[in-house]
Amino acid sequence: QVQLVESGGGLVQAGGSLRLSCAASGSIFSINAMGWYRQAPGKQRELVAEISSGDSSNYADSVKGRFTISRDNAKKTVYLQMNSLKPEDTGVYYCRVRARAMGLNYEYWGQGTQVTVSS
Repeated sequence: QVQLVESGGGLVQAGGSLRLSCAASGSIFSINAMGWYRQAPGKQRELVAEISSGDSSNYADSVKGRFTISRDNAKKTVYLQMNSLKPEDTGVYYCRVRARAMGLNYEYWGQGTQVTVSS
């Protein structure tokens, strides 16, 4: 059983910062990519940032220069540092982890954490 536990969401004023964390636990061994997605009300879930096992990262254009993704492999944790937040960053943020075991690919999702940016 694999669980992803997210934390760090909340309410912040525009221009403020938040740091999200997502820790994986359970029988998860070979973690490949770890990432963050978000879903705003009435919109589809979209990629925010993703980091590979080799520490290469990619970001949505809308967050480049403001958000930074990082990971701690020993703790099986991925972080998202969000600076200069804007009201349009509001949404539910989900952690996604891709892993591989016994020749098979697996995908896990967190339960989501709410981020609200007030203007």
